[in-house]
Amino acid sequence: MATLHSAPRFTQIDGLKNTISAALGDHLVEAHEEHGELLVHVQRGSIESVLRTLRDDFEYQQLMEIAGVDYPSRDERFEVVYMLLSVTTNNRIMVKCRASEDTPVPTVTTLWPNAGWLEREVFDMYGVLFDGNTDLRRILTDYGFEGHPFRKDFPLTGYVELRYSEDEKRVVYEPVKLAQDLRQFDFMSPWEGADYVLPGDEKADMPPIDDPKTTESPKQTGAGAKADEKAAEKVSADAPAEKDGGADAPPPEPTEDRPKRKKRVGKTTDTAKATKPKKGAN
Repeated sequence: MATLHSAPRFTQIDGLKNTISAALGDHLVEAHEEHGELLVHVQRGSIESVLRTLRDDFEYQQLMEIAGVDYPSRDERFEVVYMLLSVTTNNRIMVKCRASEDTPVPTVTTLWPNAGWLEREVFDMYGVLFDGNTDLRRILTDYGFEGHPFRKDFPLTGYVELRYSEDEKRVVYEPVKLAQDLRQFDFMSPWEGADYVLPGDEKADMPPIDDPKTTESPKQTGAGAKADEKAAEKVSADAPAEKDGGADAPPPEPTEDRPKRKKRVGKTTDTAKATKPKKGAN
């Protein structure tokens, strides 16, 4: 059985840009399409009115997210992005406004209660102020944290770190200490050639090894007729082994005098007497 859904699977946004632009009027700064969605840039002071119009007149019922973006080179360095969803038309829209550190953005907690948590997150990470938010406190960092981590000028290592001290039996703040320096990756291929010297390549720049020495005459090596005659002499000349040895040398004298005995007949292992113990033997 086929299931019918009230919301279409694919939403066409053709003509939506002109319709919304006409409804927003002077509140609109710019509107264009990106990745199949409509992006609207409006005046900062009109953000609450614009979102109310999109919720009530264009059926964008849900506030899905509030995000921040930092552009340090701009006069108004921050952008606050509101992401809305229409459940009935299955369509999404993004609404942007600009702000600085000293220019607060009107709160939209009057339209969606969950905006209070989302605005606190943008305040914590970027330092954007929201006028009318009665509970604008940090939500991701700890109490007493200094700075806003998502700003482009925030140091990578932070300022302080939080830990529990066993000695003092309380939570303490200390300057950040890194056991290892930050590693930088350049993703350069050594086969295509890098701008720096790879490990081991420093040996290629060493001066060449001195040419091996060669001898121009036999005198430099000590070779010659006298050296050949000296090499032909026996090192063991006049040694006892040279005097007593050789093929004509007499056989060695026996080391002890032994009487001649008769040759045995047979094998002693074949006789019974050889294996039978003697009488009286223990």
